[in-house]
Amino acid sequence: MGLPDKPESPVVVEAAKQEYHRPLESTGHRPTDLRALVGRRRGPADPARCSSSQPYLSWVASVIQTLRDDQYRFGMRVDGSNPRSRRGRKLAVGAAVAGVVCAGVATTAYLPALADSTPRPATSTLQWGPCPTGTPAPQQCAILGVPLDYTRPDSRLINVEVSRVPAADLAKRKGVLMVNGGGPGPSLDVPTAFGSLLPKEIRDSYDLVAFDPRGIGYSTPINCGRDADELVRDLQYSVLSFPGANGSIRNNVAFAKRMGKQCAANSGGLLQHISTANVARDMDRIRQSLGERTVSYWGISWGTYLGSLYRTLFPQTIDRMVIDSSVDPNARGYDDFRSFARAMEDRWPDLAKFAVANNDTVRLGSTPAQVRRNYLALAAKLDRHPVTLAETKAPINGNFLRLFTWQLSYSDASMITSSDTPVPAMAQLWKAARDAAAGTATAEDRSFLAEQANGLIAEATMPGVPQDNLLSAGWAFSCGDEAWPRDLQTYARNTAIDRARFPLTAGAPANIAPCSAWAVQPSGPGPKVRSLGTRNVLILQNERDPATPLDGAQRMRRAMGSDAALVTVDAGGHGVLIHPNPNACAIGAMTSYLLNGNLPAKDEACS
Repeated sequence: MGLPDKPESPVVVEAAKQEYHRPLESTGHRPTDLRALVGRRRGPADPARCSSSQPYLSWVASVIQTLRDDQYRFGMRVDGSNPRSRRGRKLAVGAAVAGVVCAGVATTAYLPALADSTPRPATSTLQWGPCPTGTPAPQQCAILGVPLDYTRPDSRLINVEVSRVPAADLAKRKGVLMVNGGGPGPSLDVPTAFGSLLPKEIRDSYDLVAFDPRGIGYSTPINCGRDADELVRDLQYSVLSFPGANGSIRNNVAFAKRMGKQCAANSGGLLQHISTANVARDMDRIRQSLGERTVSYWGISWGTYLGSLYRTLFPQTIDRMVIDSSVDPNARGYDDFRSFARAMEDRWPDLAKFAVANNDTVRLGSTPAQVRRNYLALAAKLDRHPVTLAETKAPINGNFLRLFTWQLSYSDASMITSSDTPVPAMAQLWKAARDAAAGTATAEDRSFLAEQANGLIAEATMPGVPQDNLLSAGWAFSCGDEAWPRDLQTYARNTAIDRARFPLTAGAPANIAPCSAWAVQPSGPGPKVRSLGTRNVLILQNERDPATPLDGAQRMRRAMGSDAALVTVDAGGHGVLIHPNPNACAIGAMTSYLLNGNLPAKDEACS
């Protein structure tokens, strides 16, 4: 795009490196930042849910609980577990959602739409101090000012919040491993979460560095002006855009138009500058501030696209790259969204096998064919006769069942018995839905169902961040990366087609979303992932991933050509590194590559 995307001079690198390697301080000056404009919540709140650090940490802690994006990508977190759920019942509400459902939370004043009076951050260097999430040492954070508009790099700055955990053994230090937890969602605490995931040799050898992408979390955030009640009520339009029980998209159209207007009204000055390519440019500003000539990278889900674009824009600055659960780099925007339908079909055999093994609880059938038939019949019954619960504003209908089955499928943790979850979460969901449809729901059933909806909104609450930020930010990136169709008939036709082809998701991934009514359009085609002639990318991929299907990783591999090696794993769920039962073959390939540079000579399949 004609931007100066090239490394800076050795003098600048050395000066930044001296600053970066100064001794850590437990406290220190932090530059003035845009969070000063964010209002405070009023009213009492449950400290277990709304403490300064726990809600945000629980989002990333689910990284380490098992699968974990995005925060799904596009509004989903990449995991599936929730360490704070009541009696461990709510595993994996797989979405990095924005908002708060904490008791007593009333209203919040939000960041305005980047008016001209917005203050510039005080510095473009990193001054390390405590993290806004409250995460303890050795993780520290800093605010970096980056250009709002990279076509005018000397104009207004916005804030990017950066975190690091230094290499555990400085004698073995190889450099910086930048890490991204997918989403698009917050990644600030991923370095701490990864401490128990990455092999010790990697933690000894690399500083782990992450950041909240622009528009998200503790970086300058967007918001669309939605409160907690609205987030819960509109859940079936927000995460995936489920059509009505009869296939109508009328309500989805109204929601898309309303969100297009609300997002523009609340964040209009920021929206036109939200894109994955601009986050990649922010990454290079971070690299420069760290004083590193090159960095290595690990990213999952949306983070695979971010990393691949960074490598395209800044090919001389990447040492080693590992991308886990890859998207198709050439299917962005609406096409990216539609891939969820096929991905869920890929994952379904694992779910059917689980249902057969747990038929005494879920009672969906004793064969995979019976399970599929009875599951779809249960969803259809709830479509015809939805259930309302006093405990939540979310309707308990067929789309509720489809949505949370899909989200729980992100991680095998939802299908594993433990001391905390004697009945796996997936079994609880199906049992509770069946009982609700039959009019025999117990108090435990009702509580579990309500916790799915309410908890999904509450889990990603971050003090000082707009309530709807994490559930709205994904739209901004999808809209900013590629223009969506504006023709309503396109969505009506494709939704009907996919309802028939992929009944597990009932046409939702093909349906209309706010990007169809977004106030701004991409300025032009973005960078394209391609072969660069340098063999330095390892792609890890589960074969049955409900969010990023196998063929997405295969397309990423083809786009990169001989620059990459693909390692597939005979497993289900989203994420290889964060799988509850990590595959030794795949993790070994990653470790050998990051430590010794040993990229597999050819693509491999791990059983």
